[in-house]
Amino acid sequence: MVIITAGMIGVGKTTLTGMLADHLGTKAFFEPVGDNPVLPLYYSDPKQYGFLLQIYFLNKRFAMIKQALADDNNILDRSIYEDALFTKENNAEGNISDTELSVYLKLLDNMMSELDQLPKKAPDLLVYANSDFETILYRIKKRGRDYEQIDSHPELESYYYKMWSAYQKWFDEYDVSPKIKIDLQKYNLEDPKNVETVLGQVDDALSQIRPTDSISNAI
Repeated sequence: MVIITAGMIGVGKTTLTGMLADHLGTKAFFEPVGDNPVLPLYYSDPKQYGFLLQIYFLNKRFAMIKQALADDNNILDRSIYEDALFTKENNAEGNISDTELSVYLKLLDNMMSELDQLPKKAPDLLVYANSDFETILYRIKKRGRDYEQIDSHPELESYYYKMWSAYQKWFDEYDVSPKIKIDLQKYNLEDPKNVETVLGQVDDALSQIRPTDSISNAI
């Protein structure tokens, strides 16, 4: 079984992914952030590096989803299915031209067509991590990546809010696989009791997908 996690930066998605992987005894594919040479450049000059960043992420996410769908029992921290969300927002912000967006979307279509040729064509479950916007800002500040901070880059607050709003719509429209929403504002993963609750919610969702299997055999 393949699970994908999704959600805004700062929401706790990567922490959730690691906990799910440990809980289910499977491999986690983490989004390439720390070793991404383009991301700091993008935050310093999004209009110059917007298209390069999206192509970088698209290439990485395509490789990750191909490997995950080809293997058994994986969890992906963000995936190709939400990649266009960022590219379209960058286009709306003027960071990516209409021509660049068109090139990107055609490349994405080609990649999705290739995925359709695999024996397993889609993930089994989307786990969407959600929180209110103020909590997102607090957690972004707390994790302390300089290029993400609105104190030094005030324009980022507007961008973050637009992405947060776009994610709500994206989740509502997502139909590639079964999906659940996890409230990581209510269930802060720093509290072990909340971790148990959240893992139980995912277990319940998996039991609905594979009702004849135990969770330990489902993934």
